[in-house]
Amino acid sequence: GGDDLDALLNDDLHHTAIVALTGRNEAYYTDYFGSPQELVSAAKYGYLYQGQPYLWQKADRGTPSFGLPPETFVGFIENHDQISNTGRGERVRFQTSPGRYRAMTALILLGPWTPLLFQGQEFGASSPFLFFTDVGDQAMKEAIRKGRFSFLRQFPSMANDEAQRIVPAPDDPDAYVRCKLDFGERQTNQPFYDLHIDLMQLRHNDSRFRRQISGGLDGAVLSPESFVLRYFASDHDDRLLAVNLGRRRILSPAPEPLLAPPLGFTWETLWTSESTKYGGPGAVDVVTEDHWTLPAEATVALRLIPEKTPRRKPQRRKF
Repeated sequence: GGDDLDALLNDDLHHTAIVALTGRNEAYYTDYFGSPQELVSAAKYGYLYQGQPYLWQKADRGTPSFGLPPETFVGFIENHDQISNTGRGERVRFQTSPGRYRAMTALILLGPWTPLLFQGQEFGASSPFLFFTDVGDQAMKEAIRKGRFSFLRQFPSMANDEAQRIVPAPDDPDAYVRCKLDFGERQTNQPFYDLHIDLMQLRHNDSRFRRQISGGLDGAVLSPESFVLRYFASDHDDRLLAVNLGRRRILSPAPEPLLAPPLGFTWETLWTSESTKYGGPGAVDVVTEDHWTLPAEATVALRLIPEKTPRRKPQRRKF
């Protein structure tokens, strides 16, 4: 019934995003492929599991959420639970490639949900976030320690004795100290800071991204590792968000109607995660006269502009 909550973390989005970024699909990630279709469905419908069988829990998961406003779903790739559940408290950027991390960050901050950033994520914090606690007597602390280690054993990679030995005890004061942020990383990790600042400004200031709800949204899979989201709007103010988590791909042919601009218009790049400002290799032209190019491990936002040259007409064939 909702329990009068305004919004809820979308763990389904997190789980499929982490599988897409890392390939890790153990424990509660088991029922996710990390596929473009899952990411498109999360953008369109919120939860991925709305009552289907969920093998990991051997039960049906979720209830229907069709029709709920997109802002009621909180989209994220880091929070205190998920980072600490890596055992070593490892941040997501260290679990994947720089390009994929930038691409997924763009999706989280420009997607239709309410985005969430975890402490220090906005400047690429290198400090871990570990499970720590300082409550109760020694018996309570020992029970928490045993419970924590037992919980992590659901991950096969954390179930062996060698892996368990590197997991800090929750009541070790050092576990807390190691989690403190180094705000000097705002300068030393400037590309990460710039990435998040620019994306938040784009979401806040762009005429379409700031109106996430109005106009509607649709999406389509373009390849096994790429997809597109189209943000519809009146007055030819649509936006495209092209996300490619794999190798560079040429779309030729490109039989996907969401890629088609209205008559008299064409697409131009509004923003790209490939910018050298963010540590990327540099922007490339996504839309040319003959084909589309999806740069490797990148997200590109495009907007409509009036055509500068007339649209080409089909050549007549003689028989």
